[in-house]
Amino acid sequence: MNNLTVIDFFCGAGGFSEGFRQQGFKIIRGYDNWKPAIETFNHNFDCDSEIKNILDFQYSIEEIEKLPDTDVIIGSPPCVTFSSSNISGKADKSTGITLTQIFLKIVALKKWKKNSKLKAWFMENVPSSIKHLGLEYTFEDLGLAEWAAKNKIGKTKVAIKLEGNQLIVNSADYGSPQSRKRAISGEIIKCKKLIIPPKTHGKNAISKKKWVTVEEIKNRIPQPFSKQKSNIVQDPSYLGLKLDQSLLTDHYYDTGLYQCEWKQSKFLKINHPYMGKMSFPENLNRPSRTITATKIGTSREAIIYKSELSRKGNGEFRTPTVREAACIMSFPITYQFIGSESVKWRLIGNAVCPTVARAFAKELRRQLDVDNINQPLVEKKPNLKGVNNLNSFKLKEYLHPPKRNRGSRFRRHAFKDGNITVTLSNYNIEKNEKKISKWITSVQYGNGKGFPTYNFCDNKFKELEQCLKGIPKGKDFIHRINDSFTNKIANGKILQEMYEKQNSEGCYLEPTILIEEVGNIINDMEIEGQKFYQNQKTIFLNKNNVPLKQVFALYAINKISSVANNK
Repeated sequence: MNNLTVIDFFCGAGGFSEGFRQQGFKIIRGYDNWKPAIETFNHNFDCDSEIKNILDFQYSIEEIEKLPDTDVIIGSPPCVTFSSSNISGKADKSTGITLTQIFLKIVALKKWKKNSKLKAWFMENVPSSIKHLGLEYTFEDLGLAEWAAKNKIGKTKVAIKLEGNQLIVNSADYGSPQSRKRAISGEIIKCKKLIIPPKTHGKNAISKKKWVTVEEIKNRIPQPFSKQKSNIVQDPSYLGLKLDQSLLTDHYYDTGLYQCEWKQSKFLKINHPYMGKMSFPENLNRPSRTITATKIGTSREAIIYKSELSRKGNGEFRTPTVREAACIMSFPITYQFIGSESVKWRLIGNAVCPTVARAFAKELRRQLDVDNINQPLVEKKPNLKGVNNLNSFKLKEYLHPPKRNRGSRFRRHAFKDGNITVTLSNYNIEKNEKKISKWITSVQYGNGKGFPTYNFCDNKFKELEQCLKGIPKGKDFIHRINDSFTNKIANGKILQEMYEKQNSEGCYLEPTILIEEVGNIINDMEIEGQKFYQNQKTIFLNKNNVPLKQVFALYAINKISSVANNK
């Protein structure tokens, strides 16, 4: 029984299979409809798998019966439609449900066939998938009614039971330097249920080991800006695995971001209009946030590090290298990914963490009374044939900053305070207009999506001047805005052009920098915590008092929109 076999559906890069291989299982074949996934899988497992659409098994029992009979079936149906990040969780779930049910159909047929050798099956998906799947599936539910009748099984008999056989696990609890929560479903046939492997890291872990942090991983491998040498690199997660530095792929290249890119991410992380605050740059003293399938440096979800180089502006911050991302996912440093940088990142971000898969594989061996494997079995040398190695050992030249699309919408506020944001936009936020119009000053009452918005007319700042003049530091603030700041405001057309080019021109500042400067000027006034009491003049609706910072922000931002629209 030592030569236990595995077949992997929706195999992707093979993270699920890698975890089982590390526990001595033999990987027979992988199935996926994406060419880079199959190429990567074959490269690492020395298989001859071919591109296959899992939908081909939906109506063909003959196709399923042709599949190899293995001891274990694993699969990771695509999670994109289930994911809460896809269209804010409102994406059509039907495709994900269909693909999952096809996988369960394959499992059911292999489990219940005469003289079945199947000993276990496991399925991985995002946590939200649980609520979209049934508690159990009969043969009839899975389109196996006729097959069940031929095999003298009632069509209403439960073929697959998910209730009680699925849970949400965090990869950090199993030694991955990443907090990645995923739903694991399955069954060890002998036990008639899913057996949960004990945690190896974190609270209540059997080893009492702490979670692995990002800093530990980054400190254990060379910096991506290191020069080409013949030093030995120790795998950060597999302590017995060492490589000559010249064999470490996809790591020695510059992932620095343009200033306009990391500033966009920083704003969305620490000052998002209606979402909570996140760390910028990443908190290295914790496991990483989830590696996603899309590598981007401008989003709220982007993983961003402070550069090891002494840079300011362009290149001051960077994204992880492909190798760093793979290590955070707990792939061994010998594991290779086939394709371009974006393809490799997608392969990694969609994968199952091998450490999680390994924990379930180890528990399965224990339940089957098979010899224990303490040290993970990993490939000692990388197979570099046909690999597009991203290493360049060169620094990036920041000559062509990315541009936004023509007519891109703009929305920025300097800060959130008092459950209020004062915002500059080039479209009507209240109506959620898709096309840009004039520049608008508005206030949002509340930090949640859909909270009331009120628009202010141009030249409202003139009315505010009398209020501000009677406030300590008000005259000084007005002077600073009118003396030098106002001259940096371009007319609306130029303001939009600069925003799209993500670059200031001449004496004018592009709008994101204008709002940033508004925040800096107000912070310099040292009025934190001071209130403006609306006794005689109501500026902010339904408020007895508001932070003085917001009154100053309203003055400055309305000055921007008024000048831009009338210059």
